[in-house]
Amino acid sequence: MTSTKTKIANFEFDNCIMNAAGVLCYDKDELAKILNSAAGTFVTKTATLEPREGNPEPRYHDTRLGSINSMGLPNLGFDYYLDYLLELKKTHPKRTFFFSLVGMSQNDTHTLLRKVQESNFDGITELNLSCPNVPGKPQIAYDLETTEKLLTDIFSYFKKPLGIKLPPYFDLVHFDQAAAVFNKFPLSFVNCVNSIGNGIIIEDEKVVIKPKNGFGGIGGEYVKPTALANVHAFYQRLKPSIQIIGTGGILSGRDAFEHILCGASMVQIGTTLHKEGVSAFSRITSELKEIMEKKGYKSIEEFKGKLKYL
Repeated sequence: MTSTKTKIANFEFDNCIMNAAGVLCYDKDELAKILNSAAGTFVTKTATLEPREGNPEPRYHDTRLGSINSMGLPNLGFDYYLDYLLELKKTHPKRTFFFSLVGMSQNDTHTLLRKVQESNFDGITELNLSCPNVPGKPQIAYDLETTEKLLTDIFSYFKKPLGIKLPPYFDLVHFDQAAAVFNKFPLSFVNCVNSIGNGIIIEDEKVVIKPKNGFGGIGGEYVKPTALANVHAFYQRLKPSIQIIGTGGILSGRDAFEHILCGASMVQIGTTLHKEGVSAFSRITSELKEIMEKKGYKSIEEFKGKLKYL
């Protein structure tokens, strides 16, 4: 039997396909749709310490090749998602979920992670170091000195499984430098990539979203080559204990296959999920299995990271 099972941080998942933070995960109703779909698990909306309304609308726009957004982290606050995850543990004790977090300051980040450490949450935490759409807030992961200091402080008290969501890097030297920092820490995974920050989409001579005069994160088909490059660059450079989650431009089983071929242990669906709904999970899973069967692969481990070069 062909299987798309995978492991992240020693937790097993029946399917390597899940949602990307920010899509169909704002509240319990949306998360329940993913819970009852073909997805292997879900990640919550990236939570801040307090609830946030986010940026003014329109702040998301579908395009032919993907999407643009400047959401500004709308979410129901840390406590809402933690309470839901603890509730789920009672009804789905054998399943593992991802809790996405971001601090609006470094102090906030530590407050959030200390709360997780002190709680009964026993899943996987994803710290978002790559929010490109909050006015006045830079992406932390582009400042590697700050990132190293932050991770040093975090791992002095945080002992649960933790991974980081990354922005795309574009220079081979930056891959080297970033990996050198990440390899110093007991990270469970890195997630490559968040949207490509600060693009503009124009229709009828005007921008299509309101925040930041139209500047927003680009997702979907546009970003797949960049996402694949980031997945493979970090697969080549990170110690084996740090796994890769591939995100960006997954419209089909073929796209998921390529992410895994580049080194991803799990893949996340964003723009396609927004456009298509939860049926995307079963469709993409079926397409991935079909490719695996044609090539004679029984598990994703048989081809993960085995990209061929000329």
